[in-house]
Amino acid sequence: MQDFSQISTARQQRALWLSTIAFTTCFAVWMIFSIIGIQIKKDLGLNDTEFGLLIATPVLSGSMLRIFLGVWADQLGGRKVLTAVMLAGAAATWMLTHAQTYPQFLIAALGVGIAGSSFSVGVAYVSKWFPPEKQGTALGIFGAGNIGSAVTKLLAPMVMVAAGWTMVAKVWAVGLAVMAILYFLFTQEDPSLEQRRKAGVKPMPFAEQMAPLKNLQVWRFALYYFFVFGGFVALALWLPRYLIGAYGMDVKTAGVLAACYSIPASLFRVVGGWLSDKWGARRVMYWTFGVSVICCFLLAYPDTQYVVKGIHGDIVFHLAIGIVPFTVLVFVLGFFMSLGKAAVYKHIPVYYPQYVGAVGGVVGMIGGLGGFVLPIAFGALNDFTGVWTSCFMLLFVVVASALAWMHFAIRRMERRRFPQIDRETDLPEIIDAQRAARG
Repeated sequence: MQDFSQISTARQQRALWLSTIAFTTCFAVWMIFSIIGIQIKKDLGLNDTEFGLLIATPVLSGSMLRIFLGVWADQLGGRKVLTAVMLAGAAATWMLTHAQTYPQFLIAALGVGIAGSSFSVGVAYVSKWFPPEKQGTALGIFGAGNIGSAVTKLLAPMVMVAAGWTMVAKVWAVGLAVMAILYFLFTQEDPSLEQRRKAGVKPMPFAEQMAPLKNLQVWRFALYYFFVFGGFVALALWLPRYLIGAYGMDVKTAGVLAACYSIPASLFRVVGGWLSDKWGARRVMYWTFGVSVICCFLLAYPDTQYVVKGIHGDIVFHLAIGIVPFTVLVFVLGFFMSLGKAAVYKHIPVYYPQYVGAVGGVVGMIGGLGGFVLPIAFGALNDFTGVWTSCFMLLFVVVASALAWMHFAIRRMERRRFPQIDRETDLPEIIDAQRAARG
């Protein structure tokens, strides 16, 4: 059992904040196609489905790698693994500038996606530095590195307009490489790894690391993350295109307004971690899904004209969401998604303290796959329906399904396994385990 009293606050804070900055840089690179993809779409004459696949491809590779890199972070140490991830991502981003055809861009995008796998590595590393009662806040701060998406949306359009999309890729690649070097120089191995080495304990085998995946609970957490993180990534990638098409904006304005979604969906993850520590992750998830259902329903309503046959002739009604209410709704949606992202990961080190890398990697992978599948689905729905708001219709179905499964799973668990525990109690499985341990 890790003795956290022996770890200095300075070491904890250095590990946390350097990991957060590193993850921010990685996320900025991971989201690079949300901006440069718009110019590439024009250059290659892509339709919306092809564009959706292009911007989502980095998310695919970044998501699939999360489970393996999370396990390796537990086995080898997050410091080394995260440094290697950043260097590989930087090299792939630089090579992106040599792509010329659509297949070449897709292959290059797979390489850029390496940067996105940094999340599961960082979660495994950061969680080792803090006791369970502080892990929600710590992982919330680390997860706020999602703000790298806003960094790309705010800065990349200016660089692209001034010097072309290839300059964006080169600058972002150099920034990631520099961050990798600084991270390796100024961080230390996590304390549990040091303890294992001193005790001569071998790393847990891969098959044993995967044992918790037999639990349906892990996959329920993964569905939650499919929406709160996968939906976030999908919208972060799709919103510039949506705003340009639906509201006729230029790329700079679209990037700034898209950042109005990305910033709250990133920064307030810290609040979500704190609330999960204070009030319980379950309660935060109910708020997240409840408000998100309302926002997605309103955003899904298409620009519509109604004609009523009146006594003195036709009466025409026009219903549409203007840019101001759209921005407000997207801001609110991003805010509650950020709370949910932190709440999901609050559960993992509590339920599976020895398997954070594996379980966190799987949950992160499924969430990342949401960020891959959803942009493609958004583009396909655009091509099929011809309705811009079809993307929010799909998100409404996803979040409503997640809310229903969460609610009925919790109620079933309370009725069958924990009838003696108050329904408002958070994490009843943990309380039951504690009671059983006391005899």
